[in-house]
Amino acid sequence: MNPSPSTLVAETPEGVRISLLGGAAARAGRALSGPLAAEVAAALQSSPRGEVAVRAVDVNVPLLEKNDILAERNRGYFLGRGLAALNLVSSPGAGKTTLLARTLDEFGVQTSCAVLVGDLETENDGRRLQRPHAPVAQITTGTVCHLDAGMIARAAESLDLDGVRLLFIENVGNLVCPASFDLGEQVRVVLLSTTEGEDKPLKYPPIFKSAHLVLLTKVDVADALGFDRAAAIENIRRIAPQARIIPLSARSGEGLPEWYGFLRALVPER
Repeated sequence: MNPSPSTLVAETPEGVRISLLGGAAARAGRALSGPLAAEVAAALQSSPRGEVAVRAVDVNVPLLEKNDILAERNRGYFLGRGLAALNLVSSPGAGKTTLLARTLDEFGVQTSCAVLVGDLETENDGRRLQRPHAPVAQITTGTVCHLDAGMIARAAESLDLDGVRLLFIENVGNLVCPASFDLGEQVRVVLLSTTEGEDKPLKYPPIFKSAHLVLLTKVDVADALGFDRAAAIENIRRIAPQARIIPLSARSGEGLPEWYGFLRALVPER
């Protein structure tokens, strides 16, 4: 597959870039306004010393309040379009992109899917996921270690989601920051790789506590690594008793039928 050039859809004053990477449905790019940047520039110009006044912020106002409001809007938007959104979170290298690539090749040929991919830099993962039948947009966050609801809203608007039934959101590789940010997803999926060790749920409990599903990935190399699957599952159960657990391997295919069955059950009826 020869990936097509990306189209810059938007860039915010904070340095977040959204790039459309093609697929079956794609809208023309459009620029976003930067009111905050304009206000700062105006303030600097009006000050002879280039100083900007600092005002106190009421710390009692929840810092995530705006994100939560936007997340609820996203949820309503997705519901209105008749699609289910999944937020995939993990540490770097746990296998999110590899799993999504195979999912698009197998499950995605029968059920229309779209993907939003988050990384600090490069469009590598987005390009890996390019498929003629699946629209993909890359969100390049710069220094931001997670996706937020505003990024998802802007990126989703860059895609034509008509007919799409499942929207996969591949979050920035991080087990800490994404735990606090609701994106408007219906399901949060946490990946735990056998290469990471059995104790990750104990070290990073918030992300696992928020999971609807935990995918135990790369089980095909578990024996070679001396990975204790039973201990890992026990730790997941201890931290996240509410979460369903599916051991799988995107390479060998183990567990993929159960994963596809989980996805199939999410597809809204029309």
